[in-house]
Amino acid sequence: MRDAAVRLRYLDEVLEALFPAGEGRFPPGEGPDHIRSGEGHDSVPSSEPRDHFSQSARGGGDRAAGVTARTVLPHRLVPRRVVPRAWWHAALGRRLPTCGASGTIETHLSEVFDRRVRVVVHVRPARRANRKPILEAYDSSGLVAFVKIGDSERARALVRHEGELLRGLADRALKVVVPPTVLHHGVWRGLEVLALSPLPVPSWTATLRPFTSRPFPFRRVPADLLVSAVQEIAALGPRTGQATDDSPHGDPYAGLGRTAAWHGDFTPWNTAAGADGRLLVWDWERFAVGVPVGFDALHRFFHRALRRMPPPVAARACLAQAGRILEPFGADAAGARRTAAHYLITLAERHRRDGHEPLGSPATWLNPVIDHLECIL
Repeated sequence: MRDAAVRLRYLDEVLEALFPAGEGRFPPGEGPDHIRSGEGHDSVPSSEPRDHFSQSARGGGDRAAGVTARTVLPHRLVPRRVVPRAWWHAALGRRLPTCGASGTIETHLSEVFDRRVRVVVHVRPARRANRKPILEAYDSSGLVAFVKIGDSERARALVRHEGELLRGLADRALKVVVPPTVLHHGVWRGLEVLALSPLPVPSWTATLRPFTSRPFPFRRVPADLLVSAVQEIAALGPRTGQATDDSPHGDPYAGLGRTAAWHGDFTPWNTAAGADGRLLVWDWERFAVGVPVGFDALHRFFHRALRRMPPPVAARACLAQAGRILEPFGADAAGARRTAAHYLITLAERHRRDGHEPLGSPATWLNPVIDHLECIL
């Protein structure tokens, strides 16, 4: 099945969960454009960003019936995100009605933040093992939060783990890394809901992100900043996360030096250089402890390589470049190759546990690379 078809099928499931039909309507005067606050009803000012809040006059009938309209952008056949309907969306595709009743994710988040909130729903690639709805929540002043929705057993566990971890990181005196802050973590209709603060992205990236859920790091992150970030994350320690390997067969990394923590998805699209010289880091749901120092640096290199070459070639490149990648962390050439081999094995094991192998069978991309290293692993 084509990716667009898979996304659309998943989109239907997501919207049914986030905007369920059949709920009671708002009382008179408290339609989808009003939210009760401690001081009465606050209507949305006319200065709201039209992209996220405006509805065309033609949509009034839907709103009166307790239904709001959405648009799939950039087009229904290429679904990437679902936004509140604006008048100019008519040229992009048909409207997508969603329930405007009191039992939607928008009204839930409006109650959480005590003000009217509208959401943009991002349609993630549906074949991903950790797929989940990612929302941008907006009020009249702009972006309020990024919201992760755990809608499957695996996604709920990952979202819960990230929420617990980030609350723990809030008590750590981090000097290099800037993680998001947990604004809300709870359960709604059986879904895990984690609202995270937007990070202080420099304006030169924020203005270039009209179709992404997080800023793309257009400016290259300095190498020394990346090294410092990997080292600071590595030093976070066992009390902040959980072990990567729970095998009863002993330490899989014995002889590789002290064990450390790792972010688990330290990729260019999950990081950006902040204006204050620190590193902004998103998506901590794969954080774990009990690995050699440098796994994050290898992960970053490997996933950049995957953008340019097939998995077997990227795996060979990761192994070949391990000495250079891990030199800042004090690894010698032999130790670096062993650490890289163990990193690739750990990644393949993650895919196996997830029940999804995006790189294909390990027999095609992993075994040819590490089989000759078996005697030293």
